[in-house]
Amino acid sequence: MQDGSFAARFAVGALAIWRVTHLLVEEDGPADAVVRLRQRAGDSWTGQAMDCFYCLSIWTAAPVAAAVARGPRERVLTWLALSGAACLLEQATNPKGDLDVLWEQAQEDATPQFDDTDPRLSGGPDRAREATTAR
Repeated sequence: MQDGSFAARFAVGALAIWRVTHLLVEEDGPADAVVRLRQRAGDSWTGQAMDCFYCLSIWTAAPVAAAVARGPRERVLTWLALSGAACLLEQATNPKGDLDVLWEQAQEDATPQFDDTDPRLSGGPDRAREATTAR
């Protein structure tokens, strides 16, 4: 993979990272091999990384960066860029990304929720004031 342009190697690398990371985080794998791997990892740091696409893409990008980068000095930057590209691909292919969930949660938290004990709804002082003003 050393011959060819950097852009082509980067694009192929980003697609490969997305594919492998998506397989490990979201899919069962052939003969449920990935499910069993996740179960064996359990609650260890490895198991926690396998629950998060963004975390795992960092680790799957590391070996690919060595093949994509033009030299040793570019490896770290290429590593992070490949992981970022895979994360962007994940957001683009996800029907509902994590950011949408956070946005909806923020909107729900911003909407005031009133119950029957709220004086603004119970007919407390406001209705008494209206009754006295109407006279």
